[in-house]
Amino acid sequence: MTWVAGVDGCPGGWVAVFGPRDGRPDPIRARVLPSLAAICDAPEAPAIVAVDIPIGLPDRVGPGGRTAEVLVRALLGPRRASVFPTSARSVVYAPDYTAAIALSRRPETQPFAPSPPANAIFPRIREVDALLRVRPALQARVHEVHPELAFLSLNGGAALPASKRTAEGAALRRALLARAGLPSGLAVPRGAKPDDLLDALAALAVARAIANGRGVPYPDPPERDAHGLPAAIWTLPHSEAPA
Repeated sequence: MTWVAGVDGCPGGWVAVFGPRDGRPDPIRARVLPSLAAICDAPEAPAIVAVDIPIGLPDRVGPGGRTAEVLVRALLGPRRASVFPTSARSVVYAPDYTAAIALSRRPETQPFAPSPPANAIFPRIREVDALLRVRPALQARVHEVHPELAFLSLNGGAALPASKRTAEGAALRRALLARAGLPSGLAVPRGAKPDDLLDALAALAVARAIANGRGVPYPDPPERDAHGLPAAIWTLPHSEAPA
């Protein structure tokens, strides 16, 4: 059996949902692991890992971040605020938030200061960036996704009207996952929150599409940073249940 995985950050590390590439609803396994490397090296050896984290850090970005964020934000309507602009490489690698803000004021980096939520995920971005540079063979397996873009695709290209943190929004996302053949009632593993698991399941839907040659990147083709890492957010064709 060939496995794929959908991944999201969570309080306990990274929540990974492993499933068969061929779209069977079983077996599906969810667990929290300490690092993306541990997920790639898990017993399932996922052929594709779709993770909700920026990959590919340009030396300079524009007001909206990378091209990937600009394109995806335009698609998401009321959910567009969930797409943080990714900072330039030097800003992401700044030693602290004060230094990141100072670097962001330079014309050679970017014309915006990273928000506190964006700054909070810089350690995760650095973890993934370092892993893909140290182990370049993983670049063909690990792909960036954004859960709200995945849900938009599962919803026929229409942005969802309610946040995943509301009862209405969570129910709608569970229904979309169920329609795509994914288990909406999967138990939340210890160390993760319910919305983390929903996002990881959405990422799994994209991982299956990528594994079967139907993944859709924004932009297409992906941009590349100075280290050759791809900078694109992947999704699946609109309304297509993964198979």
